[in-house]
Amino acid sequence: MATHKSDLINALRETATRLSNGANYEWGHMARCNCGHLVQTVTKMSDKEIARAVEFDLDEWTEYAKDICDGTGSRAENVFLALREVGFNYDDVIHLENLSDKRVLSRIENGNYLRKNDPGDVSCYMQTLADVLEEEAV
Repeated sequence: MATHKSDLINALRETATRLSNGANYEWGHMARCNCGHLVQTVTKMSDKEIARAVEFDLDEWTEYAKDICDGTGSRAENVFLALREVGFNYDDVIHLENLSDKRVLSRIENGNYLRKNDPGDVSCYMQTLADVLEEEAV
């Protein structure tokens, strides 16, 4: 996550705030889940636009992140490229969907008990990840 840390940090904080303020959240929906909300922020697309853009090809971001091959030209790949442009790679996607980055969890009280499908926990995780990235950039 080295390229555009300030853009990524801002996107994480904006997304966390939106989730804290009651954004439409649905862990089982590819455009309203943890990564889906970050994609909304990074691309400025709505959940419906994201779903159309990837032609409903995605079931889970984590599975697609594991399987995607660069250069396929798929619409879903274009969404991943937008994330990569702000410094968020495939491994980061997996960590965000599962709330599993140890750098983040170690800073959150009871971090090992975060629920990946709870918008409050997701917001806390994103805010903490933004803090970690900001400190690493110094």
